Amino acid sequence: MKIAIFLIPIISAFIGWFTNWIAIKMLFHPKKPVRLLGISFHGIFPKRQKQFAEKLGKLVSQELLSFTDIEQKIADPKNIEMLMPYVETHIDHFLRVKLAEEMPMISMFIGDKTINQMKAVFIKELGELFPLIMQNYMGQLEKELDLEKIVINKVSGFSSDKLEEILQSIMSKEFRFVEIIGGVLGFLIGLLQVFLTLMS
Repeated sequence: MKIAIFLIPIISAFIGWFTNWIAIKMLFHPKKPVRLLGISFHGIFPKRQKQFAEKLGKLVSQELLSFTDIEQKIADPKNIEMLMPYVETHIDHFLRVKLAEEMPMISMFIGDKTINQMKAVFIKELGELFPLIMQNYMGQLEKELDLEKIVINKVSGFSSDKLEEILQSIMSKEFRFVEIIGGVLGFLIGLLQVFLTLMS
């Protein structure tokens, strides 16, 4: 009898672990509705996939990836300044090589000093023009590209297996922790039951 009492914490730990394991499995399974004894069972994520996709779409478009943030980053003077060496190289090549090929007569009257002056003017003008171009481009892109709709369609289109794979890869440690906590709490409750039984 006393040996059976000391098995209680082990049994309670197993029950605690098992119930949490079942609860986690029920987040994803069954992937399609199953009726049993008049009750419909359906995994939480497969059942709520559309709502999950809509919430995620709004979160991405409004909080995580706004066109305003992208525009500010692209039009940042520091980022434009980083591009200028590439632009300058291209302009230099154009004035020295392509212009000579396309318009040889004009290139005959353009020396290094003139090329450098023209290059400086072009660079200054482009430095002022780039932010305006980026702002106009991003404004147009925002009208044409609906981030929220794209995310909703992508997530809604995931198969149940793909959705489970993604969430498991993100939260596998947390799920394992929940299972272990269930076992630990079950064991502690079992110890309390043994203590109360022995004290009575």
